[in-house]
This record gives sequence, structure tokens and C-alpha cells, in this order.
Amino acid sequence: MRQPPRPRAQPKPAPKAPGRAPRAPRTDAAPAAPRPRQAAPRSTPTRSTALAVSERPPAAAPQGRAPSRAAGRVSTAMADRLAERTAMRRHRWWRRVLAGTASVLAVAALAWAAFWSPVLALDPSEVVIGGEGTTVDVERVREVVEAQAGVPLPRIDTVALRGEILALNGVKDVRISRAWPTGLDVALTSREPVAAVPHDGAFVLLDPEGVRVGTAEAPPAGLAVVEAPLDDAGARALQAALHVLAALPAELATQVASVSAETQDDVETVLDDGRAVRWGGASRIALKVEVARTLLDVEPGARVVDVSSPELPVTQ
Repeated sequence: MRQPPRPRAQPKPAPKAPGRAPRAPRTDAAPAAPRPRQAAPRSTPTRSTALAVSERPPAAAPQGRAPSRAAGRVSTAMADRLAERTAMRRHRWWRRVLAGTASVLAVAALAWAAFWSPVLALDPSEVVIGGEGTTVDVERVREVVEAQAGVPLPRIDTVALRGEILALNGVKDVRISRAWPTGLDVALTSREPVAAVPHDGAFVLLDPEGVRVGTAEAPPAGLAVVEAPLDDAGARALQAALHVLAALPAELATQVASVSAETQDDVETVLDDGRAVRWGGASRIALKVEVARTLLDVEPGARVVDVSSPELPVTQ
């Protein structure tokens, strides 16, 4: 067995000379190894210390790398931003709901005010009727219109109302327009008579279309008396006579005293001075009118002017 090496003998320090400072030791020799620290004696924990240690929660086992402070700050900022976005979305949703509800309520209020409230109800004093002419009973028209009194203007059926007025005697056409907020404007076009046809001891008044607009015991002043049957057999002759009358200019129409038409091609008018104009049929009536006017002016002594053939007129 190998013997352990013997420790070297430490040299004895030289005696200190009196009155002189001690010399520093030489550094040629190896430095001495540092002395190991002696551990402080552990004190036995008391009961309270032991309890505190036992109540302390166990530390979480580290999983991978511990998060840094910057990562904690980033995660907190992300959470704040997500919460802010959620709040903004919720706010926008509620704002849209409130805006939609307000719009629906506004539309409902407007609809109620327009269709059911008395704000726009028809006021009879605001009804204006015009264009009745000489054959339309204005009071009868007003009764039909005022039947809608109290109904809001948007709910008034102007088409149906127009049909009721057209059914009245003497009305040829009617135009109804709303006069906001509570009135109506009724513009009538009356059927004005242009001829009086003898029938059953009286005179039937006819407009240019042959529609009966009234009856009179005597022919009204300014109307020509048309000698033509009112039955179906004489319908074409009557229409031809009325067509000739409607084509006459005002200065000539007022001179017509009577019209006769045995057939649709044999229309003749007699003027107030007794002169007669034979028109034939109603074809080319514009040309015939111009020729007749010229001949009546050029030959005032002619008692008969025949323009049934306008290219070859004849006077007698």
C-alpha cells in the first residue's frame, strides 16, 4: 500500500528586528489555498415557521421558458384591444337597432297622419269645380264629390270618383287633382249641343258625337234643327249631318238654320237668309267648306251652292 505524502514543514518566520518595519513576504512562493467557509449552523425551524412553510402554495412546475415582462405587457394590450373592439361592435349594433326602430316609428307616424288622421281629410269648402258648360248640373257633381268629405286625400280613389262623374248627364270628360292639404280640383268638359232633332213633340239635343245631352220643348237659340231619324236605320245619316256641322267654322255655323239628311250622302244645310248648301257626304269636308265659303262670298245671289263634288261646284 502506498503511503500518503508527508506534509511539508512550514518555515519558521524570521525574528522581527526591533525598530524596523516588517518586510512583505516574497511572492515567489505559491499562494496559500483559501480556507473553505464553514456553513452556518442551521437552526431548527419552530412550529410557526413550519406552518408558514407548509401553507405556502407549491410553486408551479416550470414549463419551458418562463415568459418575460414584455410578453406579459403584449398579452395585456391584446386583451384590452379585443375588449375595446367588442364594446365598439356592441355599440354599433345597438345604434343600428335604435336607428331602425326610429325609422319604422317615423314611417308609421307618417302613414297614420296621411291615411287615417284628419290632417289631410277632404274639406267640402275646398272643392273647386269648373268647366261645367251649359249642360252639366254642377250641384249634382258637387254632391258626388262631397260624399268623400272627411276622407284623407291619399285614400280618395280618384279613378272611381271620375267614373261616377262621367256617368252624369252632359259630362264628356273630367280631370280630378288633389289640392293639398284638404281640397280637390274638378275640371269638367261638358258635352255642348250642336243640333236639335225633333222627336215625340220635343227636341232632343245632341253633341257632335250624337250623344243626347238634354231635351227641350223648343230648339234653343243658335242650334240648328236636324231633320234626321233617331232610330238605328237613320243613324248613319244623322252622324253625317253632325259631322258636317262640327266641321263648319264659327262664322258659318252660326248662320245655319236647319240641316236635313235623308241618307249619309245627302246632307244639306239651310242658312238664315234662305240659301242652301248641298254637301253630299262628310268625306273631304275640309275642302268642301273652303269651296262653299268662297262661292257664298263671290256669288251672294246664288240660292243653292252644291259642293258635293268640290272640284266641280255648282251654283243656282
